[in-house]
This record gives sequence, structure tokens and C-alpha cells, in this order.
Amino acid sequence: MPAQRHIVIVTGSRADLGLLAPVMLAVKAHPTLKLSVIVTGAHLPTGTWRDVVQAGLPVTLKIPMQQKGRTGRAADVQALARGIAGLGQAFIKLQPDFVLVLGDRIEALAAGCAAQVGGIRLGHLHGGDRAEGVADESMRHAVSKLAHLHFPASPNSARRLIRMGEDPARVFMVGSPAVDGLRDLVPADDEMLQQLGLNPALPFVMICQHPIGGNLSQEKQWMQATLKACGRVQALVLMPNLDPGREGIVRAIQSAKAAQAKVIDHLPRPVFASVLMRAGAIVGNSSAGLIEAAVLGVPCINIGPRQHGRDKPRP
Repeated sequence: MPAQRHIVIVTGSRADLGLLAPVMLAVKAHPTLKLSVIVTGAHLPTGTWRDVVQAGLPVTLKIPMQQKGRTGRAADVQALARGIAGLGQAFIKLQPDFVLVLGDRIEALAAGCAAQVGGIRLGHLHGGDRAEGVADESMRHAVSKLAHLHFPASPNSARRLIRMGEDPARVFMVGSPAVDGLRDLVPADDEMLQQLGLNPALPFVMICQHPIGGNLSQEKQWMQATLKACGRVQALVLMPNLDPGREGIVRAIQSAKAAQAKVIDHLPRPVFASVLMRAGAIVGNSSAGLIEAAVLGVPCINIGPRQHGRDKPRP
């Protein structure tokens, strides 16, 4: 039997874990691969690292980056520095053959910097995507330039990587692993909806709106407008991620008077997808509206510029 290749997969938030979990499970099940999972970033202050364990996956190391209660540009700069240092030490300890990251967040950038400087091969999932409405696009392309192997989610993204100068022989158009994570799921039953505070007999929408780097006042106004527009229907509101501007959205949610709005801090990925299958629509600016919702046949009302430039789902 050939020697096992050691694959380290880095996850930094609930956003990337949902896409990485199917890949982690496949690596874990492969007889010639050894899996290590590093949890970092927003997973630690929010506790979403437990979703890794619930998925039947190992948590090999925890590397602190973000500090609880601290968001904003200055906090992100400090988190990036901690991430590069901590992940660099982790890679020295684990001695992986390959490191895999996904997307455009600072956790992926930190891992990419540490792997590149440490002489470790890096793979990048969802490289080449466009997201013109947020600063994350430049970080996504930066991670791609650090990577040795590329696993884009669409033909357009693959072509974009090649136009950026990447070797076509190292670009593999694999599609989005988010689709794999939706296999065998069933819609949430009435009991689950009731546990979330929803009336199963009535239609509802899911609201998932993240900051785009605006000031707190602007982010609050945008979220207030979304909540007002959905004020006449049942709404399940998910708290935003830990990006700069989050506090404005949180304040809007906390001050909302809509009695029909139910607020949830976090839903594990399988639960999120099952509830989404029962929703009349998903409203906001989450990529889930363009990927998962499209696969599940759930309408998406996409708001604002956050997803500008992304490939539109095919009908």
C-alpha cells in the first residue's frame, strides 16, 4: 500500500465549512490520504467549530485569529498577523504534503501566505470567482496567486484564472462542493420549523444579509430596509458573519419591531439547507442565494452589490 499523503484543510468560518465538509469527508475516506483539519478565524469566537465535530470530522488544531467582540479593519489586520504566525507554526508541526483552502476570507489568505513561505503546496477552491461588490475579491485573487493547484467552481472562473497567468495544466474545473453537500438532504419537517419559532402552516422567507464594508450607520440602514420590506411575511433572520460593518446589521436586527421575524445566531449547514428547502425565498446578499438556493430551486432576492460579477445560476 502506498504511503499516505497528508492533507491539511483549513476552515475559518461557517461560510467555508459548508463547502469544505464534503471534501473533508472524501479525504477522510480515501485509503491513501491522511486528513488533518485546522479550525481558525470566526469558528473560535462563535463556537461554530463544533459543526466540524458534528459532521464526524477531526479537529486537529485550533488556531486563534479573531478576538470575540472585535471586528473592523484594524481587528482584521491583527487577526491576519496572528493567523499567519499561528498557521505557520501549525504547518511546521504537522508537516503536510498539501494544504487546501477555499474562497476569499482572511483565513484563506493567512493559510496561503504561511504555506507559500513554508514551501508547502497549496490548493485553492473557488478561485477565479468575481465578487465586485466587496473587498474580498482582491483577497481571493491573492490566494490564487499563492496556490499551486486550482479548483474553480465554474468554466468562467477557470478561464479567469488562466488569464491571470495560471498554468492551464494546474487548473481543474471541479464545480462547487456546495452541491455535493446537498445530496440526500430532505426538507425540514414541521417540528423543526416550530423549534425555530416559525408557523409551518404559513409561508416564510430566510433573510441572510452580510456587511459589504460600509460604515455602521449605512449597514444598519440597509438592513432596516430589508427587514421593513419583509415585514408582512414570516421571516427567519440569520445573524451576519464577522466582517467589518457587522455591528450595524446586528443593531438593525435587534431594534426591529417586526413580530413575525425570528432571529437565529447560527444554523449548522445541514439544518440551514433543510430549512431553505421549505422557504418561499432567500433574501439578502449571501452566496447561498446564488449557489445552494439555485440547486434546490428556491427563489433568491439578491440585494445590493455584494454578489456583483458572480456567475448567475442556470435555469
